[in-house]
Order: sequence, then C-alpha cells, then structure tokens
Amino acid sequence: MQPNELYKIAIIGLGYVGLPLARLFLENGHTVFGVDTDPNKIKKLQRMQPYLSDLTRKELKAMFAGGRFHVGVLYETIAEADCVILCVPTPTTDEAKPDLTFVFHAMKQAIPYLRPGQLLVLESSTYPGTTEEELQPLIEARGFRVGKDIFLAYSPERIDPGQKGSALQSIPKVVGGATAACTQYASRIYGKVFDKVVTVANARTAEMTKLVENCQRFVNISFMNDLVKLCEAMDINLWEVIKAAGTKPYGFMPYYPGPGVGGHCIPVDPMYLLWKAKQYGAEMPFIELSHRINEEMPAYIVDRTTKSLHPLALDQSSIMVIGATYKKDVNDLRESMALKIMELLMQQGAQMSFFDPYIAELTIAGTTLKRISLTARNVKQKDCLLILTDHSSIRYDVLAKHAKLIVDTRNATDSLKDKSNIVLL
Repeated sequence: MQPNELYKIAIIGLGYVGLPLARLFLENGHTVFGVDTDPNKIKKLQRMQPYLSDLTRKELKAMFAGGRFHVGVLYETIAEADCVILCVPTPTTDEAKPDLTFVFHAMKQAIPYLRPGQLLVLESSTYPGTTEEELQPLIEARGFRVGKDIFLAYSPERIDPGQKGSALQSIPKVVGGATAACTQYASRIYGKVFDKVVTVANARTAEMTKLVENCQRFVNISFMNDLVKLCEAMDINLWEVIKAAGTKPYGFMPYYPGPGVGGHCIPVDPMYLLWKAKQYGAEMPFIELSHRINEEMPAYIVDRTTKSLHPLALDQSSIMVIGATYKKDVNDLRESMALKIMELLMQQGAQMSFFDPYIAELTIAGTTLKRISLTARNVKQKDCLLILTDHSSIRYDVLAKHAKLIVDTRNATDSLKDKSNIVLL
C-alpha cells in the first residue's frame, strides 16, 4: 500500500455516526458509497437537505462536490468498496436487553456482496463479543476465512453530537480486529483520516472500551442526580458544590445533575454490559443502581415542579417546557427524559406547551403538541417555564425577565444576577 493510496469506503447507516464519518473520508480524497434503508434520508441527501443538526447545507454540498459521494438504499454498491463500515443503531428492547436487529439486517444485506480482500468494521456500540461471536460466524458461513479472505474489526464511534469544538479526525480512534491482520488492516485505513489510531488486543477489548467510557459517565451522572435530592433536603446548591470541588487541581472530575440521562448511548450501553455480565454470572450493582436512579428522575422533576408551583395546583397550571431533545444543540429525541416528564405532567392535569429550536412538533401519549414561539406574551401567560434542555441559542435572560417562575434543571440561568423567580435543580 502506498502512503497516498485512496480507498473506496462503503458506510452502512447515514445517521449521526455514518454521515460525519463519510464526510471525513471524502475530505481526505476517498470515495464513499453511503447506504441507508431510510429512503427519506437518501432523498434529502440527494436534494442537499441536511437532517442532522451538526451538518449545514453548505457542508453537505461540499460532500457531493467532488463526485465521490454516492448514496442509495441498495447494498450492491458495497461490492466496489475496499472497506465496509456498519454504523447502525443498537437500541435495547422493552426489557432493557440488547437489540441487534439493525446489525443483523445490515449483515444479511451486505454479506452477498462481500468479496475477498475487503475489510468489514462495526462501529455501533455493543457488548463485548458481538464482532467475534455474531458477525464472524455469519461471514464464515459464506465460506470466507476471517483474517485471510475477509478482514473483520470493531472500532467504536466517538461522535459527540452538538459539540463542534473537537474535529472528528482529532479524536483518537480505537481499533481491535478479530485477528492481528484484521487489526493492522483497520488501523491502516482509519489512519488515513484520523490523527491517531489506538490499536488494542482484539475486537472484544475495543467493544469493552466503548462500554467502559459510557458506563463511567452514566454512573457518575446518576451519582449527581442522587446527590441533588439530598442537597434539596439540606438546602445546599449542588451546582455551587460541584464548582467549588472543581477547583481541586487533581482527582476530581465534574459531572452534573439533570432531568435524567437520555440519548442513544449513555443510558443504553450500560444495559448491554449488564446483560453480558449476567451471562458470566457477574453482578454489576453500580450499573443497576444507576439505572434505577435514572429511571426515577422524571418523577422527581415533576415533584420539584409541583412544589415550586405551590399553592397553585399542578392540574390548574400551564407549563412550557424549554428544550425537548435529549441534549443541547441537537435534533435528536431518542430516549429523551423530557418526553417522559411531559407525559407525567400531562397525566397529572398540567396544561403543556413546549419550545425547542430543533423540534417543530411532538406527540406525547397520543397528543400532538406544536412548538410555540418564545414571545414575551407567551412566556408571561405560563405559570412555569421548565428548562429540560439548555440549547445555546436560547436567551435565558429574556425568559427570566418575563417568566412568573422558572424551574431550571440544567443550570442554564447560572449567569443571571436576579434569580428571584428561578428554582434550580
């Protein structure tokens, strides 16, 4: 392989992981075949209509400008690729167990087009053993030898939606293959576009690396959400505590409370690890407790809101939720605690409305809510503004000026001097 050799990359799944990855390969001169089973995504791409909050129309046009970006719903194009990368969702079932339906579907569609010499990489978050125990047998059933004919590896995505501070290529890329040859091949291809590639012993190690990263965050955030209840009872501002503790120059890393952890990774990945651990007879009490704390947060937020509104009863109040997505500055509602909180409030009779710059319409328990604007009149008419997601584009000082009451679960109002009408989580 020549140092300047260009590759043909097939990316299956053009969501928040696959599309930015495609952009990175394109920016470095490679050809990308993008495959997604959602025809609406493909149509939007072909019309240069961005559907991710992190990608502008200008950036999308640039991806197609070189004539090296080909998108469609059919898998047959992967036969031309040197490397096939799976970036599909890995959610949990209603029983909080791993759901690899999207992975298996992608593999079923891709395998007929695999050819000797290709590299297949899974980037989706999953439990340790998925690549070697689930994907490898499927490849070998077609008569291919992994590490000889087809090269197989796992490389966890490290996308941080809504954060534009770190360029994707600057985030170290962890790679682990089914064999040493697989690791080497994957490292070479990712090394074309990432500043640093971190190779590990095998695919299982790479899979565990991803889960450890997210489980650590999940446990620590849950700890803060547990602390916030104690601090409420003791009349202590936990946000001030965290800020003060953060002045310690070693040992302490700040995590923050909130309405509960949402999204496609942080609350999901611990369930993958917990499920796998049980297969080995191992208990994970930290994860189980953290999961329970997280699931209890919506009810706690409703309780805090109810207390803050007193003596006005919840079923006599009008509440506007500020921010519905699972985190700031994204248009992603997956596992958003805001939706659960809104449903609980509606069940208890509150009159609900919402504003989110990224979401025009919500359906909560069969009821459709359309976004209302943040006019002074609308704000003044509400008994309470409930900040659940602290989008950067919102003027919280203006909200505070007109609001009767603000319940702030994100410390979005931290910089305001007058907090007389603000209740902080």
